[in-house]
Amino acid sequence: MGFTLKVSGPNEVDLGIDHILTVSFDMDTPNDSNARSTDMNATLCITGKILTPLDGAAADSSINIAKWSKIPAEDLTAYRNLEIEVINSSQMIRKFTFPHAFVVDYTEDFGSGEGVGTFTLKVRQKKDKTDLVSIEGGWAL
Repeated sequence: MGFTLKVSGPNEVDLGIDHILTVSFDMDTPNDSNARSTDMNATLCITGKILTPLDGAAADSSINIAKWSKIPAEDLTAYRNLEIEVINSSQMIRKFTFPHAFVVDYTEDFGSGEGVGTFTLKVRQKKDKTDLVSIEGGWAL
């Protein structure tokens, strides 16, 4: 299974199968609701590798996720279009599109024994735009 991540806007992010390790999608409603709630959150949690550039290659664009994470809420560029694809055996299993994604949490971890670092990105769709989240899949590439 493989994943691709694209985030448009200033300092674009374009990470491929060699970067992304796991993807988790969550559509959350209040647990105390007795009927289908209109108070919903669409959240993606993405973990991946921070790769070391070799032989003069350009650094991967994972640094742009860190830069995105520090943009304050007052800045409109805090909201970005994010697409993540889940691919298995040349089949598009899922494609999630969050057209107004913002960073909820971001962490980076580094260890001396692994040679690369890892990141964890948690993004959410802007609450008043939840209906614009797109979930597609089930087709051959």
